[in-house]
Amino acid sequence: MVVGRPSRREFTSRQQKVRRAMASVTQMSMVFDDDSSAAWNEMFSAPGSPRPIYERLFAELNRYQPAELRQRSEQLSHTFSERGVTFAHSGEERPFPLDVVPRLIGAMEWDLLSRGVGQRVHALEAFLADIYGDGRLFAEHVIPRSVVTSSPHFCRPAFAVDPPNGVRITVAGIDLVRDEVGNFRVLEDNVRIPSGVSYVIENRRAMTQTFASLFSDHRVHPVDSYPAHLFAALRAAAPPNVSDPVVVVLSPGVHNAAYFEHVLLARMMGVELVEGRDLLCRSNHAYMRTTNGERPVHVIYRRVDDDWLDPLQFRPDSIIGVAGLVNCARAGNVVISNGIGNGVADDKLVYTYVPEFIRFYLNEEPLIENVETFRLEDDDVRDEVLRSLASYVVKPVDGSGGKGIIIGPQADEKTLVKAAEAIAAAPRNWIAQRPVMLSTHPTLVEDGVSPRHIDLRPFAINDGEEVWVLPGGLTRVALGEGELVVNSSRGGGSKDTWVLNDESMPLRESRVATAQRQRNVSFSPRQDGNVGRGDQ
Repeated sequence: MVVGRPSRREFTSRQQKVRRAMASVTQMSMVFDDDSSAAWNEMFSAPGSPRPIYERLFAELNRYQPAELRQRSEQLSHTFSERGVTFAHSGEERPFPLDVVPRLIGAMEWDLLSRGVGQRVHALEAFLADIYGDGRLFAEHVIPRSVVTSSPHFCRPAFAVDPPNGVRITVAGIDLVRDEVGNFRVLEDNVRIPSGVSYVIENRRAMTQTFASLFSDHRVHPVDSYPAHLFAALRAAAPPNVSDPVVVVLSPGVHNAAYFEHVLLARMMGVELVEGRDLLCRSNHAYMRTTNGERPVHVIYRRVDDDWLDPLQFRPDSIIGVAGLVNCARAGNVVISNGIGNGVADDKLVYTYVPEFIRFYLNEEPLIENVETFRLEDDDVRDEVLRSLASYVVKPVDGSGGKGIIIGPQADEKTLVKAAEAIAAAPRNWIAQRPVMLSTHPTLVEDGVSPRHIDLRPFAINDGEEVWVLPGGLTRVALGEGELVVNSSRGGGSKDTWVLNDESMPLRESRVATAQRQRNVSFSPRQDGNVGRGDQ
């Protein structure tokens, strides 16, 4: 019988199994599986050769035996379960998977990323002010008016709702990926209700408790100042005639997938966590029901989608919103952060115009390029994409959480046919992108430490004077081998993201940090705890 030669993938897989077996028998140090993909590997420049930034981490991890590393991973999971750091997947609440191998980003690279994210936030802020105001970009033919007004999240009630300090995007989450040659690119923008920062904070807390030795050889920028920056930005957004504004976090309730984050941020900022039934509007002013009577509210950090926010302006069947809230904002007596109508900036067709926004409003070139994207309303472009649909990634323009994405090279014929029909029927609802082989990072999985695809969501806070970017952000990891969708709703996990401190290039200090340093005080949140139904 003639036996065929094994493929390169099969041969590599056999080698890795042999190495793991040897490690378990001889109690060797940790074995990192080779990366056979064409993606950029964050840790290794070649098999067994770590990039300079990872050399100390690689050496430290090699001191661990596989069983010990897995034990610490289980400890992380147990810690998250105890603290309620969970997410809903397949109808079941699970601890959010945190990988034991952190992601490292150097100071020079982070400087570029933070400036690029800030640039993008400024451009999107100007775009939103323009489309809900004078519409100068339409007159200058930067983007067709029809693209904006046909967006599912274009919000006519947002007209004449002008924030006092001009900030509609208090919090932004800009999703970045690193392509095959190592360049970061923007995958999508999230300026409606970006979530995930609670995982950044909790990941760091858990890692410092479980892997304190890993931090000893690295100078890692902290992430615990995020609530102070958010609180300061929310207070800065308050109506101008209010000297001591009352800030609340508005949540849809305990059944929301991000409820843990709502609780965490409210607690760390020292403000009340409320639901729609805790608020009322009267004479265009907003009030909070408390055990001591009604209390005026000036800034609402809302975690409720536009559709459910105000039954007088949006869905009349909403029972989680606050009737009259938009009129309060229009009258200038309360500020809703993030602003209503921001969703049009998250539209993936609008995303293709953001580089033009940067040039138009800021007179700058984009510091971080988009992923190559194709507008399917163009007949010639659409025909080309449909002819070779298996070579593209197609996405619904209003999708989130990885829903509706079709990765052509991995899709079957039936899926591609249905996608082609949907695109032909409503091309405005879809965009196509060149497939990007997301960078990989060693990740502890069931079979050992293997490369898995990752992305990065930096979080930016805009207080009207500067855009501060949290040093780190949320690195999401697709835990399935070859999987490219990293969202937790699709079974993804996360990594602690370390931005390393380099004395030759220190991070620019934010105004909040400067003020705290000059006062020589740390952020100390208030704990009033007097909402009508008790502590949240």
